[in-house]
Formats: sequence, C-alpha cells, structure tokens
Amino acid sequence: MTPFRAKRALRFGDCDASGIAYFPAYFNLLVGVVEEFFGAIGAPWRPLILERRIGLPTVKLDVTFVAPSMFGDTLEWELSVMEVGRSSLTLRHVISRGDLRLWDATQVLVATTLDTHRAIAWPDDLRALLTRQLSPTHAQDSAT
Repeated sequence: MTPFRAKRALRFGDCDASGIAYFPAYFNLLVGVVEEFFGAIGAPWRPLILERRIGLPTVKLDVTFVAPSMFGDTLEWELSVMEVGRSSLTLRHVISRGDLRLWDATQVLVATTLDTHRAIAWPDDLRALLTRQLSPTHAQDSAT
C-alpha cells in the first residue's frame, strides 16, 4: 500500500521566538495526521472513542530531527503502517519540506479500552482496515 500523505502548515504558534519549529508542536501535528489517517481508512476517531470506547495511546515514539523547519513552511507528511500486532500498531512518519527531510519518527500505538485503560486486541474490523495499509515490505513479512 502506498503511504498516507498529508500536508501541514507550520504556524506562528508552532514556533519558538527564533521562528524555528518548537518540537512539542511537531507531536501535536503528528497526532492530527494519525487521526486523519484513521479517518481516511474508514475508522474515524470520534466513533472509536465516544461510541466504541477504544483509545489509541502512543506507547513509544522514536524521533530523529534532521533539519529545522521555520514559521511558514509547509510540512509534507508520509505515514506508513509498518506492523499490526495483537493490540499494537507501528507507524513510520517521514516529514519533509520539498526534497529536504526534516525529521522522522517511529510510533507505536496500542488499542485500549477506555473503561479500564488496558490493552485490548484489535477488533476484527479495525485489524482488517489496518492490515490492508501495511507497507509492501512489511505485508510480505506478516504473511510468513
């Protein structure tokens, strides 16, 4: 499957006094892109959270910053599904501006019940939606 793509403008409030992106703002943007990805594959967060009581907390986030981005930049996001576990989901994010890679991240989310905040297995419908999004290399790995 091809990566999910999104664009985000880096706004004044996302930057420090020098005009360089403030790294916690990146994480807020990351959450928004992940929410948009879930909506695009047919699993919008509002019903997942409010009706089905499924949470998707991040349990691991490994980030490498390569180059700064500045107020006014448009960040180009590429999100790939790397692995769908029993209750986990590993995503790969590559964020760039044109041909310049700015930062990348590997994120692990876990499906939880909002009633007890404990991990749950992916419901069959969500597992099917997520598995269809596996990047080609990892889809082959999962089949073996």
